[in-house]
Amino acid sequence: MLAFFSDITFAAVAGGVGVALARVVDVSLGVLRQASVRNGARKSAWMIGFAESLIWVIVVSNVVRNLDNPIMALFYALGFASGTFVGVTLEGFLARGEQVVRIFTHAGDAMAALFRDSGWRVTQFEGKGRDGPIQLLFIHVARRKARAIGPLARTCDPACFIVVDDVRSSSAGFHDVGAGRK
Repeated sequence: MLAFFSDITFAAVAGGVGVALARVVDVSLGVLRQASVRNGARKSAWMIGFAESLIWVIVVSNVVRNLDNPIMALFYALGFASGTFVGVTLEGFLARGEQVVRIFTHAGDAMAALFRDSGWRVTQFEGKGRDGPIQLLFIHVARRKARAIGPLARTCDPACFIVVDDVRSSSAGFHDVGAGRK
């Protein structure tokens, strides 16, 4: 055990920190690339993928050249885990794309009126559920605004069932997915 600690030098720690920081960048880029692919943004996915893979090759070659120092593997893993956290956080902050929020409720008329009064565009359908008549509300929104819908819906019907789906593509000349004034 002491032999492991004797290999820890300032140069090894500095190299390890560099590896960890590079992994944070390339893994974060990987998360953003996956989001671009999911949204159908081919050009940005290509550019991000190029940068991501270039950084990865440089980092892995550095780690492989220093396999005699296990601290590099620890920093590599630390960078990967941290990069996942940073990437998911960045992707949530950027919140690109559109979503459709579907709300299954027994209070459809009141809830649709509540959303429309708040500036949201709502499409309402009648249906039959396991327990009888039900109404289904569709709200197409910018992804960054989708989180506001659930709490508002629950003020009208705490038992409503909410499903949120990503929209890969949509087409309508008059529809504003940024609706929902607050």
